[in-house]
Amino acid sequence: MTDDLRLVGFEELSATALRDRLLARRREFWSGTVLDDAAVVALHDPVFFHQLGGFGCVALTPDDDDAGYLLGLVSADRLAVVHALAVHPDRRRSGLAMRLTERFAGLAVQVGARAVQAVASPADDAALALAARFGAVAAPSPGHAGPGADRVTLTRSLT
Repeated sequence: MTDDLRLVGFEELSATALRDRLLARRREFWSGTVLDDAAVVALHDPVFFHQLGGFGCVALTPDDDDAGYLLGLVSADRLAVVHALAVHPDRRRSGLAMRLTERFAGLAVQVGARAVQAVASPADDAALALAARFGAVAAPSPGHAGPGADRVTLTRSLT
């Protein structure tokens, strides 16, 4: 259950401290991922905490422990992009990923986004299952991340 969690926008927190805290616990949050450690670190570019923090969100427990977070942005062509989404293993299968995604979609609508999209590895069963629950359409994207690096785009209209 996620009722005990509060979702807090990055703009309410210290960007540097939050990024450092999440990176320090990346092995917990990203356990089970198909990504290697360097790829996980690369997802946490400071721009998502400083310049794009208005779309980021962290779920906090009553004692201010991190339970999950989402990094995202809305592009100039009105596409809301989920850049990274992580839920602590103790909170997986609780609906938290959906709460974070729905919050992001709500913010995106407020700034005129037409669709929400994420890109996932075809082997990322958790991302594919979340996308299906969210109502996103999955489309193969051969070579999306370079030669031989196929991905799946997950897209849901907001209009």
